[in-house]
Amino acid sequence: MNPITLKSELLRQMDAHEKGNIYHWTQTNFAYNSNRIEGSQISPDQTEMIFEDQTFLPEQNTPIRLDDLVEVRNHFRLFDYMLQTLEHPLSVGLILEMQRLLKRGTSDETRPWMNVGGFTTIGNQIGMINPVKTTPPARVEAELTELVNECTSKSSRTFQDLIDFHVRFERIHPFSDGNGRIGRMILFRECLVNGLWPFIILDRNRAFYIRGLREYDSEPGYLTDTCLHTQDQYRAVAEQFLTELSSDSE
Repeated sequence: MNPITLKSELLRQMDAHEKGNIYHWTQTNFAYNSNRIEGSQISPDQTEMIFEDQTFLPEQNTPIRLDDLVEVRNHFRLFDYMLQTLEHPLSVGLILEMQRLLKRGTSDETRPWMNVGGFTTIGNQIGMINPVKTTPPARVEAELTELVNECTSKSSRTFQDLIDFHVRFERIHPFSDGNGRIGRMILFRECLVNGLWPFIILDRNRAFYIRGLREYDSEPGYLTDTCLHTQDQYRAVAEQFLTELSSDSE
């Protein structure tokens, strides 16, 4: 089994609307973990209910923000859009559309200063304690364009190239919200495009992931090792699903 097989199966299973497979597993685990890292209160079971049945049940009277619900569903659509555009080169326009899909129908759409589907118009930073400075709004478009052009100028990108891209993308922080989720979706996408095993950063590894982003210049191994670890985990799950699929077809 290899990433090329995974890519074709994700596309086939998406089009077939099948469940109980690697597409289903990836959709629910990616949406849960990537949103949870950003503070969503939706549980794994609730995420799966939304994906499978478009239903939602509260757990133990725990209040849930409406935006959390909307963004889980939007993440499913974002993942499909990512798969549907794998044959397109990465572009600033594609990245903007990703953010628009993620934030569509949220309360941020009613706030003009959030500029959903466009670049940030307000200064931003990553974290509150020892914050990481991000690109000033006036320079965001130029810096993101430069980053994307550098990426697409190479005929193929290595795993380390993609980690470097992710760090630079997060430091540009081009949007008022959704930067982490869009950045992680681009990582998954570019792994598939470049014949590499993709991966999902898990919420339980959030502290290691954030430390890796923060300290990348001095200790790049922190983030690289975290990503390699989660890549091994995703590969094991994917190979199990794909092996079972191969056995069933014999």
